[in-house]
Amino acid sequence: MPHIDLPKGYPGIRSLFMFSPETAQPLNALVQTLLHDPSTSTLTPGERELIATYTSSLNKCKYCASTHGAIAKYQLNENENVVQDMLNNNVSNADISDKLKALLPIAAKVQGSGKSVTKDDIDYAKQHGATDKEIHDTVLIAAAFCMFNRYVDGLATWAPDDASVYDAIGKQRATEGYMTKPFLVTQPA
Repeated sequence: MPHIDLPKGYPGIRSLFMFSPETAQPLNALVQTLLHDPSTSTLTPGERELIATYTSSLNKCKYCASTHGAIAKYQLNENENVVQDMLNNNVSNADISDKLKALLPIAAKVQGSGKSVTKDDIDYAKQHGATDKEIHDTVLIAAAFCMFNRYVDGLATWAPDDASVYDAIGKQRATEGYMTKPFLVTQPA
């Protein structure tokens, strides 16, 4: 049960965006830039969604981990196995590039505390092909998703149990991005 009176039928952050449209616009623009726009990063949208999924999973934010995992699935040719690896904290065995395997531990450190990231972490990522921009983007995505996860969970938003809800959201966001209006979901009483 949400801690505040949120619009019914909108799960997770979507209910918060409907509740407060004036904050929804800049937050949607941020996530659109961070995760979806192809010209803003040399990491693919699917790779960026995996960073968001992984960070959200580490934060135990069911709504964000499930939603961004579903988006990543659609952006990665429906590769559900790699998404499951992110959700299960199985980075080392995931079917992803060595570069992404070197960036995800940086995201994990940011999730715990930004001050945990070391020069050795950065050097390791660079040795595996990561650019300064990709390291920057990884840290920013992880930091932003810590905020988004805390926003969603701090107000106890509704997180559906039905995987098909996340799949539908994932398909929509993977193709349309984050600036379109969310659809209603039947919420149990």
